[in-house]
Amino acid sequence: MPDHTYFANLIWQIADLLRGPYRPPQYERVMLPMTVLRRFDCVLAPTKANVLAEYERLKDRFTGDALDARLNRVAGQRFHNHSPLDFEQLKKDPDHIAQHLVSYIQGFSANVRRIFEYFEFETEIEKMREANILYLVVSQFANVDLHPDRVPNAQMGLIFENLIRRFNELANETAGDHFTPRDVIRLMVGILFINDDALLATPGTVRKLLDPACGTGGMLAEAQNYLREHHPQARLYVYGQDYNKRAFATAASDMLIKQVDHNGSGDNIRFGDTLTDDQFPSETFDYFLTNPPFGVDWKKQQKVIEREHEELGFAGRFGAGLPRVNDGALLFLQHMISKFEPVAPEKHKHGSRLAIVFSGSPLFTGGAGSGESNIRKWIIEHDWLETIIALPEQMFYNTGIGTYIWIVTNRKEARRKGKIQLIDARDLWTPGGSEDSKRSLGDKRRHLSAAQIAEIVRLYGRFEENERSKIFDNADFGYTRVTVERPLRLTYRMTTEAKMRFLDAYPHLVDDIQAIDEVLGRDPIPDWNAAWERIQDVLHERRSRWKQAEQKRFRDVFTEKDPNAAPVRTGGRNAGFEPDPDLRDFENVPLKEDIAAYFEREVLPHVPDAWMDRSKDRVGYEINFNRYFYKYTPPRPLEAIDAELKQVEEEILRLLREVMG
Repeated sequence: MPDHTYFANLIWQIADLLRGPYRPPQYERVMLPMTVLRRFDCVLAPTKANVLAEYERLKDRFTGDALDARLNRVAGQRFHNHSPLDFEQLKKDPDHIAQHLVSYIQGFSANVRRIFEYFEFETEIEKMREANILYLVVSQFANVDLHPDRVPNAQMGLIFENLIRRFNELANETAGDHFTPRDVIRLMVGILFINDDALLATPGTVRKLLDPACGTGGMLAEAQNYLREHHPQARLYVYGQDYNKRAFATAASDMLIKQVDHNGSGDNIRFGDTLTDDQFPSETFDYFLTNPPFGVDWKKQQKVIEREHEELGFAGRFGAGLPRVNDGALLFLQHMISKFEPVAPEKHKHGSRLAIVFSGSPLFTGGAGSGESNIRKWIIEHDWLETIIALPEQMFYNTGIGTYIWIVTNRKEARRKGKIQLIDARDLWTPGGSEDSKRSLGDKRRHLSAAQIAEIVRLYGRFEENERSKIFDNADFGYTRVTVERPLRLTYRMTTEAKMRFLDAYPHLVDDIQAIDEVLGRDPIPDWNAAWERIQDVLHERRSRWKQAEQKRFRDVFTEKDPNAAPVRTGGRNAGFEPDPDLRDFENVPLKEDIAAYFEREVLPHVPDAWMDRSKDRVGYEINFNRYFYKYTPPRPLEAIDAELKQVEEEILRLLREVMG
């Protein structure tokens, strides 16, 4: 029996018919829906006559879901088609093939019709009709035998995955929005399931996995493939959600083709915006895999998300905090954590594990007290962050930036409790977009070989310190942001210009100002407190009382900052000093350090008049990957640099002599 690549190549060749009316990145708009249509046509063929007979008998008595349910049972599938047409019938009437194909699709049950609506396939049918290629495409697909007796469900799933990957790679400029490279997924899946061999090997084991940004379903498919290879007796029900119509339709088709959903309803893949329209409310899952969009803003969803954060807090999904509006990646992480299974073995609940791909931004963006830092703080202080793996650059189709895999779980092994492992895999890569293709695929110029994936998984599993793996306490990533104040120092001086500016605002105080000018004179007084005491004496003698606004304006106009002046005291002689906002600074003190000792050692030697305002303390967390894996490279010897410069100078002189003749 031919393997899945034979059929995938057969279908791939049909795409040549689209050349001209379609650019190669657009081929998937036709080829994926047509593959789904042909597979469903073959699957339904054995029961077609029975379904048509039952439809005629029931069509006047039932409609909608009730009719679909009865016809699905007759078809023996989670879908049916009650149109008298099939691919062979379509070939018999070339002149009307467009309207017949639309009619055939309309004969499917609602779940399949919905998929083709999201494929927006009627638009493509019309485009192919106008280009006179529709009949050719349908005829070629009719020659591909995808009957279940010839192509079992598991193999059909591999065919469809192969096509999805190849068409996405062809459309590499946009593929990254909806498709994650297989090598990255395999690494994530390998680590996600690594400690669960015993759990998954238990006969009858049923586990649930969610990808809330599933795109075309690549992560879900790869997770199923892993279990099929390693734990064929385990059952993994996969669920996904996406808001891109074509991506949703592709993923939903994949699930229907494989017949792997949990209840036969075919609705494991659901359409909608995860951040504002959660399609799996109140459900929990054992595993999570996702690659949310990098650096995509959430302005459109801002009102709904902020309302959930403010009104529901931790009873909702976003209680820990909101990241800045230009990157919503951390919102997806909070969404998934809200769906963690609790750890309760007596109730057969074993907690959850999560693998997510991030750019570098969620590691360190935002200082203490910011939304991003508060989210990191919440995750780390709950001891959920297990591992972060730095991947090589140029690993994704639509971006060359560095990326990181986070492993988050509420059921760490005993040896990992209170610890976070960082793995630096940035120099573990093989040239080329994939193992099948040594050429670049968009921005993807590198991939992980099977051996390199295995090496990273081993680094994770061994949980040891070495050149690529570092292990830290949770507290190592935390710090207290301490506010450091220095005293305001002001020199008082009466000038004609200052008098005019003050009296422009308060002309009724002209006599008071004149009296102050006469008593204090025009010489600078480098001590505001001493100057103000004398001014108050003058005002007291004149029985004049100034309002707070007038006092403030007076000081603003008649003083200037002076580093050599005396500090401005507050609340009398024995109180503290007024801080100077312009000199305010902040120190990030590691959580493991004594703040007072740090202040005395690192701050006071440089600014002896400083003090800490501990009422403004904020605890923050950040993970500066480069800091922990920095390798010092000594500068080259000056002699070597001089020798090179001399060599270059001699070469320039030689070239000039040649030019000059």
